[in-house]
Amino acid sequence: MADDRVAGTVVVGVVDAEGQHRVVRLAAEEAERRGTGLRILHAVEWPLPSGSSGEGAADETYVNRAERVTAPFAATVMREFPQLSVAVELVTGSPTAALVDRSEEAALIVLGHRGTGGFARLPLGSVSLQVATHAACPVVVARPGGRAERDNRVVVGVDVHDVRPAVLDFALHAAAIRGAALDVLHASTAPSLLATGPAGPLRVGHETAVDAEQDPLEEVVAPFRAAYPDLEVRVRAEHGHPARVLVDAARRAELLVVGTHGRTGLKRLLLGSVSGEVLHAAECTVAVVPAER
Repeated sequence: MADDRVAGTVVVGVVDAEGQHRVVRLAAEEAERRGTGLRILHAVEWPLPSGSSGEGAADETYVNRAERVTAPFAATVMREFPQLSVAVELVTGSPTAALVDRSEEAALIVLGHRGTGGFARLPLGSVSLQVATHAACPVVVARPGGRAERDNRVVVGVDVHDVRPAVLDFALHAAAIRGAALDVLHASTAPSLLATGPAGPLRVGHETAVDAEQDPLEEVVAPFRAAYPDLEVRVRAEHGHPARVLVDAARRAELLVVGTHGRTGLKRLLLGSVSGEVLHAAECTVAVVPAER
């Protein structure tokens, strides 16, 4: 069901944990760039904290606890982004279910990488991974820790044999609103086979195989590039495992954009897919764009 309060906004999911102010600031920056509002969502799962008694007391405990978590975040946004429209939403139950539900109408969901400080991997089954798997809109997952020095560029992974227009559209727009360059990458995992007559096929070297992918990649990107004539778009094919190529290329980037697996038509992120591996390993903020419906 459509929710006019959520429609077109950036929704950020927050918890009572270290590093969340950075996530909220990132969400506010996205909302400001896109000219939309920001919605701060916090979910309290049952059972409520011990010590509450009776229905009224339970309700009061829930409200007090939720407001204690969200109030500092809302205050930060209102102080640092005074022109931004900010709303706070408090819900009970599963944060994953609430965020996936809001993704039907939101422009973007922003979440923190589950973990703090130097924690390098996103635990399986976390809210961030589940929402990135099932959301109907793009999901941005911020890495923990301080904001390292970044190059002003966005990196997007493209499979030249299975192009997902929504992924390229999102990446181009993300680069444009940041005034950043865009690196479009395709990773070739195996060399091509060339027929050689009676002797059978001949396996070519990595460089030749990559060169063979460069022209098709340029052709794929050309119509999208034309929509952003002032944007610096750099296109290249490389040899290697796609997730590793993307993670390495985006090590100092502002944003890495990937798509969910869509070949089967299932709206889900398959375990072991490039998107899943990138979410685990990337050192920069990652945007996961769902497959087109």
